Amino acid sequence: MFTREVTLEVILPANIEKSFSAMVNWPAQSDWMLGTKVWLSAGDGQSVGSEITALTGIGSKLGLLDTMRITNWEPPKLVEVLHVGKILKGVGIFKLEPISDNQTKFIWYESVWLPFGIFGLFGWWLIKPGFVYGVRKSLKKFSSTL
Repeated sequence: MFTREVTLEVILPANIEKSFSAMVNWPAQSDWMLGTKVWLSAGDGQSVGSEITALTGIGSKLGLLDTMRITNWEPPKLVEVLHVGKILKGVGIFKLEPISDNQTKFIWYESVWLPFGIFGLFGWWLIKPGFVYGVRKSLKKFSSTL
């Protein structure tokens, strides 16, 4: 199995507490995550063991279903998730670092475990530019909502 990593950052125009609160408002991610609908699927969404599900794709029924389980919860600095879906597996980290009283750095990290051996690696090579573009655009949109 191959693993690939992506790290992206954005500066948020809010303090770390407000940034964290907005970041973990899971259903509201549907408003800023490009082509994605997000919902809480188990637990309270504010603790280890809670699960969040995201459907990314075209329309409301065709896309990649991503189920994530919270594995680390450290407000207002860090949320780690484990992607536990049938296809998408890996680790996601959402980390916040205070810059000033009204600015916070948001670091989005993904370590994706690629299925299908060498075919998965080739597939990653094809989809990575679109994935990075989509997350980067989403983070900019998130920043503009604060």
